[in-house]
Amino acid sequence: MITLYTAPTPNGYKVSVALEEMGLSYDVHSVNLAGGEQKSPEFLALNPNGRIPVIVDDGFAVFESGAILLYLAEKTGLLMPADAKGRSLVIQWLMFQMGGIGPMMGQANVFYRYFPERIQPAIDRYHGEVKRLFGVLDRHLANNEWLAGDYSIADIANWCWTRTAQWSGVDPEPYENMARWHRAITDRPAAQRGIAVPQTMDPDEAGARKLVESARGILETGRKP
Repeated sequence: MITLYTAPTPNGYKVSVALEEMGLSYDVHSVNLAGGEQKSPEFLALNPNGRIPVIVDDGFAVFESGAILLYLAEKTGLLMPADAKGRSLVIQWLMFQMGGIGPMMGQANVFYRYFPERIQPAIDRYHGEVKRLFGVLDRHLANNEWLAGDYSIADIANWCWTRTAQWSGVDPEPYENMARWHRAITDRPAAQRGIAVPQTMDPDEAGARKLVESARGILETGRKP
């Protein structure tokens, strides 16, 4: 049995969506990020970096969401081709998310939503990068149904981040091809189940304020050694 240590974040949803798509049985441990559980000795024994998500599969711990997706794809033979070139295409678009979409949207969240001071040059910088990366996706998806051949872990990884564009302060509407791709994944029952683990992140006004306050607390925790 797989145990998933997670929280309602894009990186957490990447793994729960993949687990649902693969039809794997798993238990869920919801990690209290605001309470600093990710910095506890017990959690650091699973992930020395103190971040979610983590899976433990028959006593074997895997951290880093991209590494988890690769592990699960290789374990099951699902959502990634077996041939070298097909596998490479999936990994390229997975790394695009890990090295670009995730970090840039994450920093946009920090400066647009969570940072107590409004530093406009930083906001402009990260919004500009997010828009550039969305343009890369949109142009690629103009001639491709999915990012790398068939539906794969690359689509899951990028979707779990890009679907939160408005929370990052970026309007997704101009990217019509990306919107079509979004709808196709959003309609998948497994994707719908995955973004409800451990709970969905779609706050109303009061919930948004609570989420921002929580995120600021996590940022402060993250600055501590």
